[in-house]
Amino acid sequence: MKPPKTVFACQECGSQSPKWLGRCPDCGAWNSFVEERTPEAPPASAGRYVAPAGGGATLYADIASSSAARITTGIDEFDRVLGGGIVPGSLVLLGGEPGIGKSTLLLQTAAHIARATGPVLYSSGEESEHQVKSRGERLGVGDAPLYLLAETCLERVLEEMARLRPALVIVDSIQTVFSLKMQSAPGSIGQVREAATQLLFAAKAQNVPTFLVGHVTKEGSLAGPKALEHIVDTVLYFEGERQHSHRIVRAAKNRFGAVSELGVFEMTATGLKPVPNPSAMFLAERPADSPGSAVLCCIEGTRPILVEVQALVSTSAYGYAKRTAVGLDQTRLSLLLAVMEKRAGLALGGDDVYVNLAGGISVDEPAVDLAVVAAVASSFRNRPIAQGTAVFGEVGLAGEVRATAQAARRVREAEQMGFSRCIMPAANIDPKDPGFAGTACELIGVKSVQEALEHLLA
Repeated sequence: MKPPKTVFACQECGSQSPKWLGRCPDCGAWNSFVEERTPEAPPASAGRYVAPAGGGATLYADIASSSAARITTGIDEFDRVLGGGIVPGSLVLLGGEPGIGKSTLLLQTAAHIARATGPVLYSSGEESEHQVKSRGERLGVGDAPLYLLAETCLERVLEEMARLRPALVIVDSIQTVFSLKMQSAPGSIGQVREAATQLLFAAKAQNVPTFLVGHVTKEGSLAGPKALEHIVDTVLYFEGERQHSHRIVRAAKNRFGAVSELGVFEMTATGLKPVPNPSAMFLAERPADSPGSAVLCCIEGTRPILVEVQALVSTSAYGYAKRTAVGLDQTRLSLLLAVMEKRAGLALGGDDVYVNLAGGISVDEPAVDLAVVAAVASSFRNRPIAQGTAVFGEVGLAGEVRATAQAARRVREAEQMGFSRCIMPAANIDPKDPGFAGTACELIGVKSVQEALEHLLA
């Protein structure tokens, strides 16, 4: 009998090699190659494809548009991230660090859908049925028709899906599931790809929404092949610090809604509770008349949020200035400091600069630039920014302040939170824009960093 053929596959990118390599030539990962057995090739007769009846191409105009009703999760913030609810037949991947609250959020969702829509299948490969039950008692699941399955075999999970015909399927986690068709270990590249593909086919064929829980690497990205994110319809990231009570769910990919949508939750003893007003939470402990503090109007998905940007500038004790950023890009901070020194005349070369976005939130949009400049300048000159002032705008290398998207929504959010003045790009102030009609907030348009600092620190 011919022995099975083995290959070595990179667990980071899926690259294959006939021999073991210490470093992957494609992604550069070290010690990532694991030996796997390739499946036997089917006979030549099995490769013939038989087209199904009526399987030809259809004219675009002849296809009827369908708008299936979404399934609500019972959690408003989770529905917002998903684009308004769960789409029937969709495959959703939820990733996050261990202990962040992924299983808690999905168990709360499963309990609500089980009561409101129909039976739910919760397949757990990492916890026993009794462990899931103990968490459910803390969350108040009650007598909802929720079926627990402590199973890691993919074929058994698919059999239970066909038998129960549930309204929702949860697989926790995709890295623990293995298929009998492959001889590699659970969590390997081949097993993760095969399990996700088969669950996708089952979800589409039975029109059953399916949630997959995924592990993350130490860099914060989803573990497993990159093809896993291409297979699923929606990719969600669960973020948050264990020292903070709030958690953030962010959509990195969504075929049925806005990308980069954000939902904010608070972790309590009875589970995750949605935070309807994140701006109030992030600004709740903001100190009054403190140098180095500025309020940013940012946009996350379709939602405007006010965030406090904190900066601390101190003289370097060792002659080598440090630049530390928490919540924003480190390279962007270095760029802004160079612009401030060159265009605004602030000598920051010998000072340590620390910038932090309070509350543990991360912002990567260009509108954060002007708020960072304001906070750093306020700390450097030891002069606080006037209360009731909000800031947003992109800063260019020439020191100019560039326009940002959805300026009217940012101003409206600042006005609702009690801010009376908004420093913003001059190009965003349009008297004909209906979004600014009736606003009581004073709009101050600036064209350069120097002009912005004159208004902020006057």
